[in-house]
Amino acid sequence: MKPTLLLIALLSMATTLPAHAHGEKKHAPAEDAVADQTAWGFGGKSAQVSRTITIAMTDAMRFTPDTLTVEEGETVRFVVRNQGRMLHEMVIGSPDELAKHAALMAKFPDMEHDEPYMVHVDPGKSGEIVWHFNRAGRFEFACLIAGHYEAGMRGTITVNPKQGDAQ
Repeated sequence: MKPTLLLIALLSMATTLPAHAHGEKKHAPAEDAVADQTAWGFGGKSAQVSRTITIAMTDAMRFTPDTLTVEEGETVRFVVRNQGRMLHEMVIGSPDELAKHAALMAKFPDMEHDEPYMVHVDPGKSGEIVWHFNRAGRFEFACLIAGHYEAGMRGTITVNPKQGDAQ
């Protein structure tokens, strides 16, 4: 095979191989992330943040606080602090989506994922998620690193409907 064709073939294969987000690659900064609409909202803009919520993560496999309430239409900056000695992450989603993702993480702990509704944080460090909640409902957040979710590292987010939109 000619060197040029070999290079093209190798590059083609490289674009189909999975990257390792929990290896050396870090999640993109949450600041001003743009995301597709999800059931639980979309990536928010820092200029529209109406409130900041600080969440601690520990090696006891817990978030503090683990119960949050926000208003539909609110853009929240989550400052996520890892107070433990191991890597933790915070991922926002529906209970079903988080359970599916946790099962995948157990099978493929180095799978690539880089979404604005998640951040993983090294021990002793902080990370951020800026998220716009444009749909009312009950959602969750969790650490999906293999074994952490199963150990109970999760919490709930209740998004109250806008005033006048109650059913």
